[in-house]
Amino acid sequence: MDVHQAEITISAVSPSQYPSDHLPEIALAGRSNVGKSSFVNTLINRKSLARTSSKPGKTRTINFYKIEETFYFVDVPGYGYAKVSKTEQAKWGEMMNTYFTKREDLRLTVLLLDFRHPPSNEDKQMLDYLLYHELPVLIVATKSDKIKRSRHQKHLQQLADGLGLSSFDDILLFSSETKEGKEEAWELIEDFIK
Repeated sequence: MDVHQAEITISAVSPSQYPSDHLPEIALAGRSNVGKSSFVNTLINRKSLARTSSKPGKTRTINFYKIEETFYFVDVPGYGYAKVSKTEQAKWGEMMNTYFTKREDLRLTVLLLDFRHPPSNEDKQMLDYLLYHELPVLIVATKSDKIKRSRHQKHLQQLADGLGLSSFDDILLFSSETKEGKEEAWELIEDFIK
C-alpha cells in the first residue's frame, strides 16, 4: 500500500474516546522498546508519525493513527517494563483488556517480538490471551537485521518454541533498517482491512 495520508487522531484512555467512524483497526502489541513505532513508520514511509522513544514504557494511552482514511493502526501500551508502578500496570491492563475484548472494529493484532531474544513470559501471555479471545494475530519478529542470516533458523525456532507454536512458518521477519518484511506485512494487513 502506498500511504499518502496518515495522522494521529486521538490518544485514548477509555472507550468513550475511541473513534466512532467504524473503520477497521489493526492493533500493535508488544514489549516496551520492541519497535512498534518503527514498524508503523516503516510501513507508511514516515520518519516520525509514531514517536520512537529511548525510554521504554512511554506509551500510556491507546493511540489511533488514521491511515489513508481507510483504517487505523492502534498502538497499545507496551508491556514488561519494570519501572512502572503496579497501579499503573493494572490500569494499563484494564484499559487494554477493555479494548481487546469489546472493540468490534478490531480486525487483527500484530504481535511484535524482538528477534534477538527468546520470547518473554509476557510475550507468551499476550499471544495466549489473544488466542483465548479468538482474535486474529500476526506475529512479527522485529530487528531481523541484527542477527546474521546464518542464524535466522535458530532464532525463529527459539521464538516458535518459546511461544508454543508447532512451526515458525507463521512468524514474519521484519527490519525497519533494511525494510525486510515490509511488503509481506502490507499484504497480510490488507487482507484484514478490505
